[in-house]
Amino acid sequence: MKILVTGGVGYIGTHTCIELIEAGYEVVVVDNLCNSSLEALKRVESITQQGIPFYQADVRNEFALTQIFEQHAIDGVIHFAGLKAVGESVEKPIEYYDTNVSSVFTLARVMRNFHCKTIIFSSSATVYGNPHTVPIKEDFPLSVTNPYGRSKLIIEEFFQDLFVSDGTWDIALLRYFNPVGAHKSGLIGEDPNGVPSNLMPYISQVAVGKLQKLHVFGGDYDTHDGTGVRDYIHVVDLAKGHVKALQTLVNNKPQVLIVNLGAGNGYSVLDMVKAFEHVSGKSISYQITARRAGDVAVCYTDPSYAKQKLGWEAQYGLDKMCQDTWLWQSKNPNGF
Repeated sequence: MKILVTGGVGYIGTHTCIELIEAGYEVVVVDNLCNSSLEALKRVESITQQGIPFYQADVRNEFALTQIFEQHAIDGVIHFAGLKAVGESVEKPIEYYDTNVSSVFTLARVMRNFHCKTIIFSSSATVYGNPHTVPIKEDFPLSVTNPYGRSKLIIEEFFQDLFVSDGTWDIALLRYFNPVGAHKSGLIGEDPNGVPSNLMPYISQVAVGKLQKLHVFGGDYDTHDGTGVRDYIHVVDLAKGHVKALQTLVNNKPQVLIVNLGAGNGYSVLDMVKAFEHVSGKSISYQITARRAGDVAVCYTDPSYAKQKLGWEAQYGLDKMCQDTWLWQSKNPNGF
C-alpha cells in the first residue's frame, strides 16, 4: 500500500513515516513546512535507508493535491497537517479554522475524486473538553474549551457525516493525548518554532541552556501539586498506533473507528520536571505563572479500548520518554 502522509515532515509525521516504512508501506509526504524543517525528512530517509517522495504544498491547495494523486496511486492517507497550539488558537481562531478545517474538505474531495477512501485523522483529547471524571473513555461526552479543540471536533463530525453519506469509507479518528520523546537514534525529535507551546521541548530547551527557565501555566489546579496533569505518550508508541489503525481499517469492513491513544497514566508538570532532571542530571529552573486560556486541570485516558480494537498499547514509560527527549535535544541543541 502507498500512504500519503500530510504534515509528514512534522514531529509525529516523521516518526510515523519510519514506522510505516518498517511495516512495509510505501510513503509519500506533503508538507508546507510552516512549522517543520526538511532536514527532518532527510534524517528519516537516513534512518530507513529509503528515498521518500516529497511535495512542498499546502493541503488546502486542491490543484497541488490533485497533482500528487495523479502521480502516485495513493491507497490511503494519514492526515497530520494542521496548527496545534491551544493557546495560539485562542488568539488566532480564524487561522486555526481556516488551516485545520478547510484543509480536510479539500483533502476529502480530492480523495473521493481518485476513489481513495481510507483515512486516519489525527484528532485530540481536547475534544473531551474539561472531563467530569478520569480516566477518559471513548464514549465520554464531547465538548471543547478552545478553538483548536473545536476545529478537531468539527472535523470528526464531518468525517462521521461523510461515512453516513457513503459507507465505503474507512475512517479512523485517533484522539491523541500528549506525545513526547524522540526516535532512539537521536536524529529526529520535536523542534518547534520559537518558544515551545508543549511541555517537554520547553523543559529540554531549558536543560540544554537554550531557554532560561520553564514557565508553568497554573499552580492552583485541583491536583496533587497544583499543576496540570496530562497523559504523556512516547511518540514512537503513538506512531505505531497509526500503523495498527491502518491495518485494522484494511482488514475489517468499512467503519468509523474512534480510539484514544495514550499511555493511561497522569503526570503533573512538576512530575515531568523531576523525571527529566533525574534522567538528564540537569536542574530545571521554573516559574509558576497564570493559567493558560483553554487548559484543563486533569486529562488522561483509559487505554483498554485501543488494546481491544487495535491490539495496541503503549510500551515505553516515563524514563524512556525523558531519555529519548534528552538524547535528541543534547545532540541537537538548536534543533534541525
